[in-house]
Amino acid sequence: MKKIIVLTILIGIISCAKTNYSPFKIGVIADCQYCNCDVKWNRYYKKAPQRLKEAVTTLNKDSLTYTIHLGDFIDRNIRSLDSVLPTWNALNAKTYHVLGNHDFDVGATNKLRMLNKLNLKNRYYSFVEKDWRFIVLDGNDLSFYGTTTKKKEQQTDSLFNLLEGKDLPYLKKYNGALSTDQLNWIRKELDEAVSKKQKVGFYCHFPIFPVDQHNIWNREQFLSLIKPYKNVKVFFNGHNHAGAYQFVDNVHYLTFKGMVDTENTSAFAKVKFDKDTIFIEGYQREPSRKLVIK
Repeated sequence: MKKIIVLTILIGIISCAKTNYSPFKIGVIADCQYCNCDVKWNRYYKKAPQRLKEAVTTLNKDSLTYTIHLGDFIDRNIRSLDSVLPTWNALNAKTYHVLGNHDFDVGATNKLRMLNKLNLKNRYYSFVEKDWRFIVLDGNDLSFYGTTTKKKEQQTDSLFNLLEGKDLPYLKKYNGALSTDQLNWIRKELDEAVSKKQKVGFYCHFPIFPVDQHNIWNREQFLSLIKPYKNVKVFFNGHNHAGAYQFVDNVHYLTFKGMVDTENTSAFAKVKFDKDTIFIEGYQREPSRKLVIK
C-alpha cells in the first residue's frame, strides 16, 4: 500500500513538473533603419522614429523578458542614433541588438563608436533565458563594410573570391559571412547548450532560408555545423524587409518584416516561448504565427 502511495505522489510531482513550465515573452523589431533621408525602395526612413515610439509604447504594456532588434537600427549616419536611441532606451525590459549591414554604413572612424552606442561589448554573443540559449550572430563579421581589421579584410576577400564562381544568388557585397573564429565559438555554445539541456535559438540580421539574394555567404558551412544539434529550434532574422518563413530539419527559419517599409504601416511582434510552442503575435504588417517545437 505504501509503495502505491509513494508511486502516486511521484507521478503527481512529475505531472506538475511537466505542466508548470513557466513561459516567457519577448519583443522583436527588425530594420527600424532610421535616417533623415528621402524615400527609397519603399522605405520611409523619416517615419521610423514615430513607428519605433508606437512599438515601444505597445511593448511596454506587457511584461516582457527582453526586446531584441534584428539589425539595421539606423541607416548611413551615426547621428541618426540620436533620434531613435532615447526611445529604445525607454523600453521597460532588457534590450539586445543584432548588427546589420546598414549599422556599419557610418564611416570607418565610427564603426567602433557604433558598438559602444548600442552598448555592445562583443559583435556576437549569447545569453540564457529559462531553458533557452539564445545565440546572437554577427553576419557582418566578414564583409566589405563591417570589418575593422586588415586580417578580417583579407579573410573577406578570400572567402568572396572562393565563392565567386559558384553562381550563388546571395553572393552580394551588401551581405556578409561568419568567420572561422565565430563558427568555432558557435560550436562551443551549442555543446554547452547540449550539456545543460537547453534549446537553442539563433538571432542574426541575415537569413539562412529561404535561399534568395539576402542570405549569409557561408550559409552551407553554418548548416553543416548545426545539423548534428537537435536542440536548435529557431533562427530569427531581418534584412529581407518583405519577411519570409521556412521550416527545415525541425528548425523554424523566420524573417521578420522591416519596420521602415511602406508609407503608412509598421511591423513588429511579441513572441511567447511556451513549453512546446512559440506564439508570434504580429502587429500591423507582421503576421501572427504558431510555431510548434519538435
